[in-house]
Amino acid sequence: MSEISALPGAIAGWLGSQEALSGIRFTTEYPAERKSVPLARTIVSVGIDSVTITDTFVENGGEPERDEYCRDALIKIRLGVHAPFSQGGEACYDAFTDVIDTLTFASDLEITGSGAGGVTADRDTDAFVLFAWIEVRANLCPAASCSVRFASFMNKDLLCGSHITDTDIHLSPAQIEYLNAPAVTGSYFGTGSSSRAFLTGFPPRAVFVAAQDMPPCLFDSSTGETRAYSALACGQGQTPGLSVTANGFTVSASQGTRLNEAGRDYFYIAMR
Repeated sequence: MSEISALPGAIAGWLGSQEALSGIRFTTEYPAERKSVPLARTIVSVGIDSVTITDTFVENGGEPERDEYCRDALIKIRLGVHAPFSQGGEACYDAFTDVIDTLTFASDLEITGSGAGGVTADRDTDAFVLFAWIEVRANLCPAASCSVRFASFMNKDLLCGSHITDTDIHLSPAQIEYLNAPAVTGSYFGTGSSSRAFLTGFPPRAVFVAAQDMPPCLFDSSTGETRAYSALACGQGQTPGLSVTANGFTVSASQGTRLNEAGRDYFYIAMR
């Protein structure tokens, strides 16, 4: 149980390292020490309210089987939010919401519920106080054949349980890569060749190419020719002179396009 008892300290330390919560001080208990009056900054204490551990037998009709059982733990974490009078009682709820949002979206904990009571006033520190809670679910398999041991209860894979394997609420590595860089941009100097290929390292869903400091199209009244200095291509089709390839795109001289005119600067955007 020592690993479970260490959970409040781990949560308080992790929350204190988050830049989004830099205005809040986190501790495992509301410190019995001299405090500034009125309170200068918000303090959140983290402790354990209750722990419920249940043995579950997944095989053999519910009967104990040495190699086929796990344990579920439901841990209720107690939070004490103390906010300065000058910030108003609403500051308690704001701090509680920020803590829950950070734990839910930035940590590996599987949070199954949370709640808070009403705000009271502490005249000793001129602070508003809110007592709240969060419920965390964890699971572990202490069976002899399992590579996971009791000592690893605080391991990420155990604390989040099935939470991190739920692909309906978590992104895959490919999805994360796409969100971090949904498009590639670049530029090139026209060489005058009739065709030219560019590599992006992936098959673009769409590509846009244009000449710098030029309109999309330019009509030459002396020759009656319309010159296109930009083009767009995607899976549904493309304008003349531009086509998507398996690992990039190609520009070419076609129907009056000027996508590689010698001495001219161009830029492009390729969507993943």
